[in-house]
Amino acid sequence: MSRSALVVIDMINTYGHPDADALVPSVRDALPRIVDLIGRARNDGVPVIYVNDNFGEWRSHHGEIIETTLSGPHSDLVEPVLPDDDSLFVVKARHSIFYETPLSYLLSQLDVDRVVLCGQVTEQCVLYSALDAHIRHLDVTVPDDAVAHIHQDLAQAALRMMERNMNASIRKAASVVF
Repeated sequence: MSRSALVVIDMINTYGHPDADALVPSVRDALPRIVDLIGRARNDGVPVIYVNDNFGEWRSHHGEIIETTLSGPHSDLVEPVLPDDDSLFVVKARHSIFYETPLSYLLSQLDVDRVVLCGQVTEQCVLYSALDAHIRHLDVTVPDDAVAHIHQDLAQAALRMMERNMNASIRKAASVVF
């Protein structure tokens, strides 16, 4: 029997980067389905793991990251997806959720063999994370309506690559069963 984890990628965000204007509308569109996935995972007792950039602040911890984002101009995109007391939080510095993080170890400790990836950015962090999950022999599900993009054409290509090259299950968030 497989055990899933929901991985929420980079949703605790200041949106203070050059591509933010192109990204924010897509985040607003995906946000209700991300919120729904988080709620369903929590209700089903599925681990919810936030993996988030540290914004180059190596002395910060997740509480400071959250505080910084909530004081920013796009706190309305952060508040609905805040971690609860049972959520797990992994800080990353690069695109992949696995690169130089303890996530592989954490997933093995939780006996997880399937990750459901939601968040941002489809054609960057989600794509690279799906590849790294695949090479770690994890099953990958990506709800295409619960990931946000900067460039829609690249996001569509990334989703096709995940499905074809990584055997990822690409589906609608409402059809994800944990």
